[in-house]
Amino acid sequence: MNKPQLSFWQIWNMSFGFFGIQFGWGLQMANMSAIYQYLGAKESDIPILWLAAPLTGLIVQPIVGYFSDRTWCGLGRRRPYFLVGAILASLALVAMPNSSTLWMAAGLLWILDASINITMEPFRAFVGDLLPPEQRKTGFAMQSLLIGLGAVLSSALPYVLTNWFAVANGGEEAIPRTVRLAFYIGAAVFFAAVLYTILTTREYPPEDLEAFRRMKAETSGPWRAFREILVGIVSMPRAMRQLAVVQFFAWFALFCMWIYFVPAVATRVFGGQPGSPEYQAGNEWGGVCFSVYNGVAFVFAFALLALVRKFTARAIHRVCLVAGGTGLILAVVLAQKHALLVSMTLVGVAWASILSMPYAMLSNAIPPAKMGFYMGVFNFFIVIPQILASLGLGTVMKHLLGDNPMNAVLLGGCSMIVAGLCVGLVDKRVDQVGVARPAAAT
Repeated sequence: MNKPQLSFWQIWNMSFGFFGIQFGWGLQMANMSAIYQYLGAKESDIPILWLAAPLTGLIVQPIVGYFSDRTWCGLGRRRPYFLVGAILASLALVAMPNSSTLWMAAGLLWILDASINITMEPFRAFVGDLLPPEQRKTGFAMQSLLIGLGAVLSSALPYVLTNWFAVANGGEEAIPRTVRLAFYIGAAVFFAAVLYTILTTREYPPEDLEAFRRMKAETSGPWRAFREILVGIVSMPRAMRQLAVVQFFAWFALFCMWIYFVPAVATRVFGGQPGSPEYQAGNEWGGVCFSVYNGVAFVFAFALLALVRKFTARAIHRVCLVAGGTGLILAVVLAQKHALLVSMTLVGVAWASILSMPYAMLSNAIPPAKMGFYMGVFNFFIVIPQILASLGLGTVMKHLLGDNPMNAVLLGGCSMIVAGLCVGLVDKRVDQVGVARPAAAT
């Protein structure tokens, strides 16, 4: 069907749920390593404790994408998944800061990540469902804008509660009061933002509802679903494979940063140890640094809305990734409290592009009928490098990086620059509207 052009505010409404999703992600990324250390984890233990995040994405996202392609009910196609995931994620956010043991926190991270993935994956397909091809770069840039805004507020929230609202962190609790209160606020924001999108945006029904129902009946059953998912993975479009290489190195870099940047700031810049006031101050400043890169991503997303009209997604993404890698390397070289904000500015430029440009390119290279499924499969190349990092970074830290978290940040910077160079391997046709062919769906 010929989809009508949507206004700025219609695109804002359909994307607003990502503000809440990223609020939850931002709290997790800025605080989980510290929560693990508050509960007794060593630096070499942290990567394996993060394994839940990528592994749940590897399992949940293609399954949710497959079934959301085949769903139609009174609430629509993608919106039922938005709602279920938002409810579960909000409950997990409330429970997380009340963890009393290390393995309780690790178990709740599995639940939280699975729930966020149920909500998040269909949001990528939502853009392809509702926007005409020429507006998709704008749609993904809007998601990037709202992701940046949500992450800015969530990453800085413990610091804001301590320094602006004088919330005390006294008492015998292992996890500081500011962190617990931030997670409670995050639960409310997550649910409210997703609900806003559900209530303000309607979905297009299948063009031939009877044919859709017949297709769904003919392809029902767990074995058929498993077979179709496997065949779809094996036969993914060539351009998608090329983008996968870029994603691999970019997300390995991000995972190095998410796991080790805050501990690096707390121990190497502020000179603290877990439980000390210096460590708490360093943890909060690390959250401020995360807020800065997310804030830059929010601002730069406005620039992306203009840049996509003049430059190709490939060109934009290449430059942004190299800038981000340079920023991570500078964080190690400078290693000064306020100088870290400069390096995080460059990381924010890369983050805005990572959240939008790969999906804009991919949406032009995959068949519309399998938009949800292939968006889910594409996330394999986000979670696989994270799984490898979770399984291997602990050993690498102990034997090659001298248990120095700053060295892990340096490794991430080099990986992101490699990702930028690999953009040159991607077929130029991903910048053209209407590249996808029905044969790609076989």
